[in-house]
Amino acid sequence: MSAELRIVDAHHHLWDLEGAIRYPWLTEPHPSRHGDYSAFCRTYLPEEFRRDSALHNVIATVHVEAECARDQQVDETRWLTALNARFGMPNAIVAHAWLDTPNTEEVLQLHCAFPLVKGIRSKPVTSSGPHESVRGQPRSMQDDTWLRGVGLLETYDLSWDLRVPYWHLKEAAEVVRLYPRLPVVVNHTGCLWDRTAEAIDTWREGMHALAAHPNVHCKLSGLLVTGRPWTFADNAPIIREAISIFGVDRCMFASNVPPDTLKGSWDYMYVNFKRAVADLPIDEQAKLFADNALRFYRMGDVAAGAS
Repeated sequence: MSAELRIVDAHHHLWDLEGAIRYPWLTEPHPSRHGDYSAFCRTYLPEEFRRDSALHNVIATVHVEAECARDQQVDETRWLTALNARFGMPNAIVAHAWLDTPNTEEVLQLHCAFPLVKGIRSKPVTSSGPHESVRGQPRSMQDDTWLRGVGLLETYDLSWDLRVPYWHLKEAAEVVRLYPRLPVVVNHTGCLWDRTAEAIDTWREGMHALAAHPNVHCKLSGLLVTGRPWTFADNAPIIREAISIFGVDRCMFASNVPPDTLKGSWDYMYVNFKRAVADLPIDEQAKLFADNALRFYRMGDVAAGAS
């Protein structure tokens, strides 16, 4: 649990609720699977992130689009680039673009004008529970227009941050099969919000389906369980199983702050992340906490400077 272990936080968010970019979901909170989230509906900037992570050796971070107003998705990228110039973080950006709109390619081109942009997160339409289906609906993972948009990410040398609930993971594997050269990373350990035996079985089947494709990686983050606190007992076995499924070379730890602070601080999560893999060889720990994220998000300049 050395404080010297290098860390790349592979998934976090920043926002300024007094600034020009709008975040409707933060200024008008609505009912959530995890309850009242008003505690993090406040400005969160690099200074606070660094205070939160000060006890650890964070060498770089990856900002994932924070669901700003969708007419400002490129403005968010421009703002984050300015933050990097001022604070030295974030060091990579996963931006947003709808994959099924007439201007999809134009938005991708605008994002790609910013060198920090390495990937796109664009959430497909998903159902509200494991016993419902949206298969074939517009913007679903079977929508031909949406699927062509996924293919554009390859064209523009971008990765795809895949975020769907655990009951959609097998469908996501069907998409991944179409694009074997597209770097994909599953967000939030496959969003296993329910720990019933049935849910874990569904999650496990979907994770294996995705891991069968060597271009797919996994973020060990987002380990929130509906109606329960964040505990080592709940989450260490899920972390270890995800690593077992994907392999140590295709997993990366991430905080998902501020949202995951509903259940624990940045420091609390990373202490427990370190504890969960403390028995692994130090070179494997280095991959999970930094090296894999540096490689996936093509942050070679950061790796060279931190070596």
